[in-house]
Amino acid sequence: MDITTLDLVKKYNFKFSKSLGQNFLVEDSVLRDIVAGAEVSAEDHVIEIGPGVGTLTRELLKRAKKVTAIELDSDLISILTKELGDNEKFTLIHKDALKVDFNDIIEDGESVKLVANLPYYVTTPIITGLLNKGYNFKSLTIMIQKEVAERINAEPRTKEYGALTLLVQYHCSTEIIRKVSPNCFIPRPKVDSIVIRLDKLPEPRVQVEDEKLFFRVIRESFNMRRKTLSNALKALKLPKETLDKAFEESDIDSRRRGETLSIEEFAALANSIYKLVQK
Repeated sequence: MDITTLDLVKKYNFKFSKSLGQNFLVEDSVLRDIVAGAEVSAEDHVIEIGPGVGTLTRELLKRAKKVTAIELDSDLISILTKELGDNEKFTLIHKDALKVDFNDIIEDGESVKLVANLPYYVTTPIITGLLNKGYNFKSLTIMIQKEVAERINAEPRTKEYGALTLLVQYHCSTEIIRKVSPNCFIPRPKVDSIVIRLDKLPEPRVQVEDEKLFFRVIRESFNMRRKTLSNALKALKLPKETLDKAFEESDIDSRRRGETLSIEEFAALANSIYKLVQK
């Protein structure tokens, strides 16, 4: 590593913001594992969300065709401009990543990989926003709270399994890169982290007639986890006979709970509902 996170924090007397959930990586091996896990190559345009003081950014710039970093904190914008502004492969955007239209950054035909050490409070909104808006990227390699990674990778019939699991499964395959101890950060967080890569599937994992309906069925099924499907899906406001017929046609017992259904079963149920409503 050319210059460490601690070096830069001391050099600029940087003060961490609790409201922005700032925890910077100080363990070089984790930085290397993130870059290696993201499989960054000279053909890739890497978009980094929350670059901090730019230590991971430096490593990405060594391998990528170009790096676009999105940072909200004005103090960090100043540091990043001074440290990396002369690199012609580097572009810095001063904006909240939750409000960025990534289509404005991604050019046609590019190989785009997203990399991020995400503040815990924006993890789920960032992931859901990137997937729901259908941006054209190859992979998303992120450091996130261990609990969220477990939800993403969960199996049916577990307490972690839910709507986030199914959203990611629908769009991506996943791979755990490594676990990360709180000791690898400053300030030290109270929880363990995991680096996980989400690889965008060429086509959704299951074929659905109506994507909006599919995700609504999932959402309602998990809104009250203890409810049976027949009770939970009353929120769809469909005639009881329509719902009963959908359960019958998809061969799903209405007394089951949402957490027991696989993504294929959710697709079958949503497709049955769609066809019956269209009649």
